[in-house]
Amino acid sequence: MKILVTGSAGFIGFHLVKKLLDRGDRVVGIDNINHYYDPQLKYARLAQTGISPDAQQWHRPVASSIYPGYTFVRMNLEDREQLDRLFAREQFSRVCHLAAQAGVRYSLENPHTYISSNIVGFLNILEACRHNNIRHLVYASSSSVYGNNTKMPFSTSDNVDHPISLYAATKKSNELMAHTYSHLFGLPATGLRFFTVYGPWGRPDMALFLFTKAILENKPIKVFNNGNMVRDFTYIDDIVEGVVRILDHPPGGTVKMHSAESIEHRSNEQRTTNNELQTANNELRTANNELRTTNWSAAEILPQQDNKLKRSGNPALAGQQTPYKIYNIGNSNTDNSFSVPPPGGMRQQGKDSVKDGAEGGHITSAPYKVYNIGNSSPVALMDYISAIETRLGRTAEKIYLPMQPGDVPRTEADVSNLVSDLGYKPATTVEEGIGRFLEWYEEYFKIKKYNYAPHYQSSEI
Repeated sequence: MKILVTGSAGFIGFHLVKKLLDRGDRVVGIDNINHYYDPQLKYARLAQTGISPDAQQWHRPVASSIYPGYTFVRMNLEDREQLDRLFAREQFSRVCHLAAQAGVRYSLENPHTYISSNIVGFLNILEACRHNNIRHLVYASSSSVYGNNTKMPFSTSDNVDHPISLYAATKKSNELMAHTYSHLFGLPATGLRFFTVYGPWGRPDMALFLFTKAILENKPIKVFNNGNMVRDFTYIDDIVEGVVRILDHPPGGTVKMHSAESIEHRSNEQRTTNNELQTANNELRTANNELRTTNWSAAEILPQQDNKLKRSGNPALAGQQTPYKIYNIGNSNTDNSFSVPPPGGMRQQGKDSVKDGAEGGHITSAPYKVYNIGNSSPVALMDYISAIETRLGRTAEKIYLPMQPGDVPRTEADVSNLVSDLGYKPATTVEEGIGRFLEWYEEYFKIKKYNYAPHYQSSEI
């Protein structure tokens, strides 16, 4: 099986490539090796998989000196012509799309970079998959899509329509775009909402790397929201194990379609489903008519609605100060013959329908799925810092700061569908994971050795 991994010089991409190669897959990796953080770390990761410094040259395939089945190409996802040539030449069976402009805070200062990489680049991936008979597209989403939701743990059936950073908005957009291509063209696609990934070869802008570096250099660390933060820290090996299992199990749904005739066939099915929804629309019209006959004022109605929204666990919908609103403007007395399926797709209950976790638990006919991949054991930020201090044998000087724009106070993953579908649940403890990271950090930067955690062992259920 030949697999394309985008972002293969990145943190997760590097580990995924090694995992796939070690089990015997053929892999082509692509990355633009940008300067969001030190590119030397990216080249060092590539060297671990046998890719020489020739990788600096654009659009030139570089074969691995360690793995016969691995080739790396430096390219931008926005370069549609080069991407299409790559797909046509290599004939991939599956694609794991991890390349993206990362970082919540960076998106506040460089918004255009996120649109170019995360939206335009992802569209090019979708188009290439559509036209090259890709059997499964797995792509990175993010736990950031949950925004300020307060219901814990975060579930893939939760509403995620209120992102609080542009980064999160691009990831939510990716999920919607992928579902559209799954629905229209039968492209099997699975989105992965990663929760605070950490471990060896990690990104220098992430908390563990920043804290470790500052403590070892006797510099203060910045602790946001005055330390009142909780994160579902997830070890890199757990993330990669989940990605590989999901990559091997494409979602069910309607078969891949390429012809106008097959799309017309789906349209006929949808019209049949619309007829089944007429009764519900009639009931809605009756309710609207009853509402018009009441003497309720907006002041009487809106508080009732706000109470319902507060109970939903989404503060972005319930009395928050964000100056944001959406209205429907349409004729509520339109002909029922033009009714459409609810969000999430047709409510078909046949064998070709699958749960669409990203749309409130509705049924979709598309071969589409979304998973959380997280440890589901959230850790307080101050406990995380304490674990680092214990391993290093030093106490950090702390500067307490308010919450950063675009950040959230707590994350926690509901991984029940990962367990039920694939029999897998991440389980590495923070103490084990931090120990593994510090062991790598010592080797990479050639510094004094500390006491480290025992070796990590994955668990299955």
